[in-house]
Amino acid sequence: MTDEKLPPMMATDDPVDDEDDDIFSSTIDDLSSLRNEELFASLAAVPPPLTNISLNEGSSTLLESDVPLNNDHKEVQQMTSKNVISNGFEAEINLKENDTPSASEEINQVEEIPNVSTNDMNFENIENGFIKISISETTKVGEGMSSYVAYRIVTRTNMTMFKTNNMAVLRRFSDFLGLHNKLTEKYLRNGRLIPPAPQKNMLGSTRIKISGNQSDQATSAEFIEKRRLALERFLKRIALHPILRNDKSFCDFLEQDCELPKATSTSALSGAGVMRLFNKVGETVNKITYKMDENEPWFEEKEVQIENLDLQLRNLHGAVETLVINRKELAHSSGSFAKSAAVLSNCEEHTGLSRALSQLADVFEKVESVRTEQANTDFSIFCELLKDYIGLIGAVKNVFHERVKVYQNMQHAQMILTKKREQKTKLELTGRLDKVGFVTNEVSEWEAKLSRCQDEFDQISKTIKVEFEQFEINRIKEFKTVISSYLEEMINHQTLIIKHWQAFIPEAKAIA
Repeated sequence: MTDEKLPPMMATDDPVDDEDDDIFSSTIDDLSSLRNEELFASLAAVPPPLTNISLNEGSSTLLESDVPLNNDHKEVQQMTSKNVISNGFEAEINLKENDTPSASEEINQVEEIPNVSTNDMNFENIENGFIKISISETTKVGEGMSSYVAYRIVTRTNMTMFKTNNMAVLRRFSDFLGLHNKLTEKYLRNGRLIPPAPQKNMLGSTRIKISGNQSDQATSAEFIEKRRLALERFLKRIALHPILRNDKSFCDFLEQDCELPKATSTSALSGAGVMRLFNKVGETVNKITYKMDENEPWFEEKEVQIENLDLQLRNLHGAVETLVINRKELAHSSGSFAKSAAVLSNCEEHTGLSRALSQLADVFEKVESVRTEQANTDFSIFCELLKDYIGLIGAVKNVFHERVKVYQNMQHAQMILTKKREQKTKLELTGRLDKVGFVTNEVSEWEAKLSRCQDEFDQISKTIKVEFEQFEINRIKEFKTVISSYLEEMINHQTLIIKHWQAFIPEAKAIA
């Protein structure tokens, strides 16, 4: 063990504000809902029911449901939007109002959670309270490079932590990043899984600021819609966490009907951003060079599991992205064939053949529409889910590394305490009793520091186990729901294509 100072604690993967023309990447993408805080009270407590995630809800009024699948985004200030399917959460998030103890009680009550099968949990019978969040509209504010997009957040709840039951506020993208930073600063050190904010996109943001022609506006509208859905999922994941949803910063974010102070710390070009860049470098070096002597098999097993899961999710995400591109190319080719067949039908003198070619062109136009919709479904339901969970795996890695940093502090305190005790012993042996008292006080101080570090390490280890267990339960539940929904959509698309071709068969047979 050396006398080298340990790297200072720094938040990893901080998001950056793409409204400031930032050249650095942001935090990893969006995290799963977590267990009711009653789990932290005792080992015998029964886990509360998880919120059922429904992905194929029909459209409804603004305050009666969240944005469902196949819901067209509203036009705001003549900004068009494409129909994008969301893989978001259930419309209404039901919660228990009194399920969260005070901060001091919560710190002392974290316990191991029992193994509970999702089949044993009642997902429908949820009592007392609810909180429902949706981003209903987007508005472009200003013109040129100084412009930005404001998102209208509509919240309906009966939770006592809010002053009113119905709230609507406007927030810009940097406000979401600022909220993520505040939650990270408060809770990451305690081992909480912080839902990561959506990823910054310099190209998309710049295109919004300078969009002029119709093509650019359509592309910008699609980008805004995808970001809107990502931000909505980010807020819902926070609302599902039994600790984060009670945070004052989160409550103010949803209900303060005024412009929040600009989160300048999210910009990499600011002083804080430059310091954060250096801290990230230090964090990266620390992760590579420092190897913790792990004494808990559970953490060893989960770290290997997380690394493998991360690798496979990234491979699958890349394959699905390629699938989306191929489907779009197939749709484009179908459209080109339809146009060529239509032109040929006009040139054909044979009446029956001309009519058949015309009908064939119509069929390929319909097939093009179905394949385009299927490509959007592949992206919005499946690809976005994988992208979300790549971000969530990154958040899990962050809390695991936070535990390593706490362990480093504990080892550092142990090293200093050992040196102080050796120093005291040498002074006593050499008879320098005038300095023994001072060193004795230092020994007592470092013993207290070591005890606090040990308590902090034990506490973060317990908290991570609770958070990870709930993350796993929700991950399995959400993947099951989303994959089932995705397969249903795929079957529906293929069935529709078959119907189009079946309708064309009589026309083809009628050619004389």
